[in-house]
Amino acid sequence: MKILLIGGSGQVGSEVIAVCETNNIECISPSSSELNIIEGHSINSVIEKSLPLNFIVNASAYTAVDKAEDEPELAFSINRYGPQLLAEACAKYEIPLLHISTDYVFDGNADRPYKEDDPTQPLGVYGQSKLEGEQAVRACLPEHIILRTAWVYGSQGNNFVKTMLRLGKQHEQLKIVSDQFGCPTAAVDIAMAIISIITQMHTQPKERWGTYHYCSEGETNWSSFAQAIFSEAELINADYRSVSVIPIPSSEYPTKAARPSYSVLDCSKIEHTFLITLPNWFTSLQRDIPNILKNM
Repeated sequence: MKILLIGGSGQVGSEVIAVCETNNIECISPSSSELNIIEGHSINSVIEKSLPLNFIVNASAYTAVDKAEDEPELAFSINRYGPQLLAEACAKYEIPLLHISTDYVFDGNADRPYKEDDPTQPLGVYGQSKLEGEQAVRACLPEHIILRTAWVYGSQGNNFVKTMLRLGKQHEQLKIVSDQFGCPTAAVDIAMAIISIITQMHTQPKERWGTYHYCSEGETNWSSFAQAIFSEAELINADYRSVSVIPIPSSEYPTKAARPSYSVLDCSKIEHTFLITLPNWFTSLQRDIPNILKNM
């Protein structure tokens, strides 16, 4: 199997490359200078040079949630227009697409985990741009998988785990929001789910196209997540033993962009359709903390 990966330098993309190597899957991952996702000519040129392809995976995105409020044109060009151009190219060359999306398409007001067909209501520019990216993919290409995930972390890129570990080196006390709930999800677990999906779709083609949710099992809030991060980190580095996490409400930590207060996703569809087992979020954190610390 041979895939083209866009966004290979990001936290999910870098793990997709690693999983492909382990599974003997040929993965072509051009840099952003080689493939500009907001230029149709650039996309088509790379695809033509890479043919034949069994799948294209789009792990690229504009993810600066607060900055997006000040840069809406850039956010929409990358998160909405880019996926449209990519889906149009996939339709032209008859290549299926797996596109990564986010829990931020929801407003967070639910009282149960969100299902794939629940009404969307983004709170800010980032969520709206990602939602319109989903809509563009659906409109252009029937043979697609849209994979929504949440609270992603890994050894690459910027994420909550790395931020906590950095701040924990600088401060003995950290005030962390405790009234936003979600499912911390390791980038490597997302990558393994992606490869499982595209492998199944390649070897056993069925009408399983559509939107799916994938995140770790179990839910927590940001302050409890931070406490778990430090409890694991102190087993490796004693400097983290003195870090105290103080839970605070969101009102005490205002941000330019509003965040969903409840981002738990119902993943039963992906479990049943692709027989994917969801890892427990804390178990994955225990596994990954050593590697994240090593790469900081």
